[in-house]
Amino acid sequence: MASETEIEWMRLTFAELNARAAEGAIVIVPVASLEQHGPHLATGVDILCATAVAQRTARRLAAAGRPVVVMPCVWTGLAEHHVAFGGTVTLDFSTFSALLKGVVRSAARAGFRRVMLLNGHGGNAEAVAVVAGECQVELGIAVAAGTYWHLVGDGFAPILERQSTVLHACEAETSMVMALMPAAVRPGRLAEAHGPHSTRPEGQPAAMIRRRSFREMTESGVIGDARSASAAKGEALLETASTIIAEELSRERLWT
Repeated sequence: MASETEIEWMRLTFAELNARAAEGAIVIVPVASLEQHGPHLATGVDILCATAVAQRTARRLAAAGRPVVVMPCVWTGLAEHHVAFGGTVTLDFSTFSALLKGVVRSAARAGFRRVMLLNGHGGNAEAVAVVAGECQVELGIAVAAGTYWHLVGDGFAPILERQSTVLHACEAETSMVMALMPAAVRPGRLAEAHGPHSTRPEGQPAAMIRRRSFREMTESGVIGDARSASAAKGEALLETASTIIAEELSRERLWT
C-alpha cells in the first residue's frame, strides 16, 4: 500500500498515523525561516532546504525499516537580524517557543514518543535546543534537536570550493536551491552574490554569541560566496546531509 511508504504526516490518515505511533516512529519536524537571502535567491531558502533534508533523511530511515514521519515545516522563526533588508518574517522567542511546543505536544498526544526538531536556520539554533529540552521535561518524551549543517560536521567541506559549511545565501545554500527549485534562483544576480565569510567582527571569539543586523555586516545580504554554486553540488550536499543524519537518528542510544 502507498501509505506504507509515505513519510509525510499531512499525506497520512489519522489511522495510519496511529499505526506509526504504535510502531515507535520518529517524528521529524523541519524548522526554518522566511527571510532575505541576498539579491539572487527567493526568501524561502531555509524552508526548501530544511524540508528537503528532513524528507530525504526520512526516506533513508524508512528504506532501512525504521518507522518515521515528517511534519510540515515550521516555516517562520527568529530572523530579526535580517529584517533591515525587507522581505523577512520573524517571531519573538516566546511565540516561537509556544509554536514549537504546540507542535511537539500534538505529536505526543497523538502517541509519538520520539521527536527530532531538525533546524535549517542559524538564528533558530539555540532556541530550538532550549525548546527541545523543555519539551522533554514537560511531556516526558524523547525530543532531540539539531541544525542540519552542524549535524553534518565537516561532511560538506569536500563538496564546496569557497567555504567548508553552510553560511548564508552562499555557495552551499545556492547550490541546494539550484537542485531543489531552480526558479527560486536569479542567475542574473549571481555576480553580486558574495560577502564576508563570517558574521563575527574582528576580535569576537567564535564561542561568543552576539546577534547583529546583517545590514551592518554585508551589503549584499550574503555571507560567503555563491558564485561557484551548482545544482550538482546541491544534490551532493543534500545526499550527504540525509545520509549522515539518518545514521545519527538510527542509533537507539539517542532515544533511550
